[in-house]
Amino acid sequence: MLLVLGLLPRAAMARLESAEVNLDYVAKKAEDRARKPFHSPRADLPDILRADKLTYDKYREIEFRHDRALWAADNLPYRVEFFHPGYLYEEPVHANEFTLTHTQPIRFVQDFFNYRKLDIQKHIPANTGYAGFRLLHPLNQPDKWDEVGSFLGASYFRLLGKNQGYGQSARGLALDCGETDRPEEFPIFTDWWLGKPHKDDDQLRLFAILDSVSCVGAYGFLIRPGETTVADVEAILFFRAADDVRPLNPPRKPRVTVGLAPLTSMFWFGKNSERKFDDYRPEVHDTDGLLLRMETGETLWRPLNNAAVMRHQRFTANNIRGFGLLQRERNFAAYQDIFNHYHQTPSVWVEPHGHWGEGGLHLVELSTQYEGLDNVVAFWDPKETPKPMKPYRFGYTLYWTRETDLKLSENKVVATRIGADSREGNRREFVIDFAGPKLEALSPENPPRVVANCSDNGTLTESQVFRNEFANTWRVILKLQPKSDNHDPIDLRCTLTQGEEAVSETWTYHWSPP
Repeated sequence: MLLVLGLLPRAAMARLESAEVNLDYVAKKAEDRARKPFHSPRADLPDILRADKLTYDKYREIEFRHDRALWAADNLPYRVEFFHPGYLYEEPVHANEFTLTHTQPIRFVQDFFNYRKLDIQKHIPANTGYAGFRLLHPLNQPDKWDEVGSFLGASYFRLLGKNQGYGQSARGLALDCGETDRPEEFPIFTDWWLGKPHKDDDQLRLFAILDSVSCVGAYGFLIRPGETTVADVEAILFFRAADDVRPLNPPRKPRVTVGLAPLTSMFWFGKNSERKFDDYRPEVHDTDGLLLRMETGETLWRPLNNAAVMRHQRFTANNIRGFGLLQRERNFAAYQDIFNHYHQTPSVWVEPHGHWGEGGLHLVELSTQYEGLDNVVAFWDPKETPKPMKPYRFGYTLYWTRETDLKLSENKVVATRIGADSREGNRREFVIDFAGPKLEALSPENPPRVVANCSDNGTLTESQVFRNEFANTWRVILKLQPKSDNHDPIDLRCTLTQGEEAVSETWTYHWSPP
């Protein structure tokens, strides 16, 4: 089958190559690149597109012409629209299209864009590349092309399921994220291969090269839009040998963390927030908690928080079965925001392929004063450090969901609230609401038992459980007495049990003194 580029003009078509594009095909290119020093695509950006020339207002003038979308003329179930390079997006991305037998580059074409009053076209070479792209598919209505995903900026990407709105992002890789003694390294997707779908396809296949100072990676994506949109990700990393890394001034310290399947989100304030902000809305966040499923079957729920200082927490685990940043509060009344639909943002769940072995799940929470900053990151860091130029393979599945068709944890924490003890002002009171089918079956005459503890820099002075008939939940009240000289975070845990059986997930919290 020959490759045909829909409505793309002849100027966009070049170097038709006979090839079977798959992960091994891309991995060979990634390995070859890893033997050379990193070259930043930013150096190739035309001067006219840099942020000091192409300002925010000017960049907004540029619009992709929707009738020029890739595959728009072929009556296929997916389309691709490209983002113009420039302004904040100073690392051009090169795109290719492929079929079962051929591939060819998609050159940068000015005619894809409406520049309105801008007169910059003559200064943009044809080999510039794009900033990224978005995927379109009739997701919510059969006659309407909805955006189901975008790949834009570094290695960031976002996907959507049915009736969802953009919130958190995923990334290809995070290096040294949350470390205080070194800058974070941000790998970038530099090259893409977009698989041309057939008319009856319910999935879309993409491949990419990820590049950075430390490593090069080959990534494969198989995306299936739906009520919950699912993306299978397979990757092969090649870490550059020390001699292949361009010298830095000052010299780079040895790498600390390799963040696999990183998720990035925003949490400003919610029910559990002790820092109050002058805002009319009750809550503002894209996600409100971290869920972890351990190899033992235990499920942990860690509410997110926006503390006054950065917090970096690590959960040691072996062969973790899944993790994700979730948005559990789905009631519009909790947000009262008619412009930012936080009640519709997706939760994202990561399910590893195979055994990931020993390592740690990292949660990094940056302090923020407003909602415009993605201040939460979660990722898996393997204990075994990848060896230079030895292929490091891993895979996982991403679920972009509102849990309307997917139940990640049924007997769960539905709310966390924190305040001062009304009788002892130096104590903190934690009020935790649990709900789920196992808990609903319990009566006030046969209540669950509270199993709770905290780290040794604090003491739990009280733990009680009550049936809340108004909300059909069980409410736990914990009272914490921090040690008088303590200035460090205190870790707390709480589970509800019936006999020897856990009837709830484990609530865990990282409380910081004011």
